Amino acid sequence: MDVRRDAAPRQQTRRAWLAEQGTLVLSGTVAMSLPGRAAQAQGGGATRPSSAAPIATPRHSPVTKPIPSSGEPLPVVGLGTWITFNVGNDPRARDACAEVVRAFFARGGRVIDSSPMYGSSQPVIGHALAKLSRAGESAALFSAEKVWTGDGAGGAQQIDVSRAHWGVPRFDLMQVHNLLAWEAHLPRLLAMKAEGKLRYVGITTSEGRRHGEFERVMRTQPLDFVQLTYNPVDREAERRLLPLAAERGLAVLANRPFREGALLDALARHPLPGWAVELRCDGWAQAVLKFIVSHPAVTCAIPATSQVAHVIQNVGAARNPLPDAALRARIAADVARLV
Repeated sequence: MDVRRDAAPRQQTRRAWLAEQGTLVLSGTVAMSLPGRAAQAQGGGATRPSSAAPIATPRHSPVTKPIPSSGEPLPVVGLGTWITFNVGNDPRARDACAEVVRAFFARGGRVIDSSPMYGSSQPVIGHALAKLSRAGESAALFSAEKVWTGDGAGGAQQIDVSRAHWGVPRFDLMQVHNLLAWEAHLPRLLAMKAEGKLRYVGITTSEGRRHGEFERVMRTQPLDFVQLTYNPVDREAERRLLPLAAERGLAVLANRPFREGALLDALARHPLPGWAVELRCDGWAQAVLKFIVSHPAVTCAIPATSQVAHVIQNVGAARNPLPDAALRARIAADVARLV
């Protein structure tokens, strides 16, 4: 979950940077030609393996990590829909979102995350999936949805409405959004999982809220997933929640990777550091995402966007090399200094 604003090296907007296909300067010394808007930055020097030991995959297939409770592999970059897919009934905007989904699947993406809280995002996702289906395009969708109501008795009906919006027979993952009425919702979700009506169960939080209660639920409930905020600036989850997820065998979805675009806006004033060459990043967005998904406990980051060029770049971060522990520390320090 995140909002993607235009951002690029230096003060140029990311949109202009993509369109111009110009020259990227790294560390003020290394100049590199970008032959296309989704081009990769190439550079010398040794690359660093990821401490998370992701699965190496062929070109155009993203790096994956397994869901701990099942071993099912998921690409490490997904697609959020907060704000970006809340476009109402505007047919052009809905079709634009469908093109984002098409590009996402074409490059190996799977995880799409939404919520009843996200306005019209759910029916817009359904529009996109139906449009791809009519065109005969297959998609290996992993549907991640949430229940978001203080009325515990109304959870089942809300889930049915959400499923109808998406047009799917069942959800892969159902999460209790921001722990709202979790005591009422979790037993129902676990029962639905046992009945085969969904595949995985989880809880979510964002912006560092309710971490104490979140930790207690993680310790006491038979969850498959947790979703939380994590990026090079918001690192509170490193203290307890991410180690606990690894200990308990829980998959982690990382929301707000770009702080709703504010992080990329701040970083856009600066050239990419030299380590971005080693990681083959074509911009700050990929640098941030590679930091996030290289944490051993993080399964998938879910940046949101309504632009095809951005989703191509986002999914492009799901490729080797990823930073090891030493380079991750350097990235965090550099980002903290720059913002």
